[in-house]
Amino acid sequence: MSGIKRFFEKRKLNVKFKKAGEGHRLDQPSSSGGRKAPAPASAPRPVTPRKPESDAARKAAAEAALARMEANQQSKTADGMVIQRARMKRELEMEKKRLQEAEAKGAAARAEPQEVVQDCAPMVEAILFKCPDIGPQVLPKAEMEQAIHQFLLDNLEDEPEMTSALMIYTLNKSKEKVKVCVDTLIKYLDNIINNPTEEKFWKIRQSNKAFQERVACLKGTEEFLHAAGFSLKSMPFEDGEAMFYVFDSELAKDLERMQNMKDVLLQAEPLRPELDRAMRVFHPSSSAAKFAIPDEFYNVSPEELKKEQQRREEATEKLGMLRTKAMRERDEQRELRKYRYTLIRARLPDGVLLQGVFRATENMKHVYDFVRENLQNDWIPFQLSSGTGHKLEEGEGTLAELGLAPATVVNFAWDQAVIKEVAAQQGQAVAKVHLKPEIMALIQEL
Repeated sequence: MSGIKRFFEKRKLNVKFKKAGEGHRLDQPSSSGGRKAPAPASAPRPVTPRKPESDAARKAAAEAALARMEANQQSKTADGMVIQRARMKRELEMEKKRLQEAEAKGAAARAEPQEVVQDCAPMVEAILFKCPDIGPQVLPKAEMEQAIHQFLLDNLEDEPEMTSALMIYTLNKSKEKVKVCVDTLIKYLDNIINNPTEEKFWKIRQSNKAFQERVACLKGTEEFLHAAGFSLKSMPFEDGEAMFYVFDSELAKDLERMQNMKDVLLQAEPLRPELDRAMRVFHPSSSAAKFAIPDEFYNVSPEELKKEQQRREEATEKLGMLRTKAMRERDEQRELRKYRYTLIRARLPDGVLLQGVFRATENMKHVYDFVRENLQNDWIPFQLSSGTGHKLEEGEGTLAELGLAPATVVNFAWDQAVIKEVAAQQGQAVAKVHLKPEIMALIQEL
């Protein structure tokens, strides 16, 4: 029976009792008027004092109270677990929504839809490198590294100090090991500069453990020691003889030369192969978003890429939303490492396409610099954006992070405020041809 129903039935009973008049004792006669005669005052009943509770009773009462508290606590805990599960469910839904928004945002950051075609001749035959410091040649990376090495060997005799320092920086890949080596060599030179007459600072034992681990194991160090003034000699050591690098006593007096050796070693920089942009220019084309990408653009083959993508999609379906932040970050990093290079085409206002090759780890500043150096009016500000209109700023992340790998088309637009100002001052708008004449001379059909 519901509470409301009981309430109304109780009210009906009360009404009936009121209609029947006031109540009276059964052993007393009722009044003619139906009213109850006032009852005589009865004597107060004596109050019986309560007996003190026994220890067992108090203990039982305490246990009962404790049981009630535990029951209440369990009820609260159960309520807390329900709330926690509801919160987790809500967080999962929010995370799912966040991922969907991030995916949509990433899609918006990409250029217009692109089609990567593998069954036609690629627009980039090979990934080539250059090194302007050694000459104009453009070669594959391995051949360019060999050409740099040969360039250093060829110049060692004419410029031994500078060339040997360059060899240390260029021929060794580990920056940490190079730094330790340079610091150690600087210490040797400082000892001689600060103590030019003390012979103990002129000698370096070749078999010394620190020398072997910090200096001798790197390429170019032997050439630098000889260029500095050391020569390898056999000298008495303990009970026998050992090989020592011994500094020329006469050269030790030339402190200015020693300081120059230090400066050369500290200021030298490595000669590294630079990615050649393989710059090409195309007439306006409806096929601008179609690309034929060489296998060199990928860290894995296209077939392996498809298999990996399929495997990840299946794993994601199995896991559903139960993916931790670390798992998502690991997947993102794996995604970014798929590509080594990216092919970018900048569509100019006249429809002409300027194409260049970039590392996937480069950022938008390199793309802006590439476009700017080929413009006839390179001093006018401009903006690059994706096909969806998303502005690509110079300070943004890597090309892979922006979704611009392995190939994309970006749209070029002048800064309209500057264009209007130029037109007002010169009386005419910027020329319709945007690239330098020597660049436009290379234009071809896509």
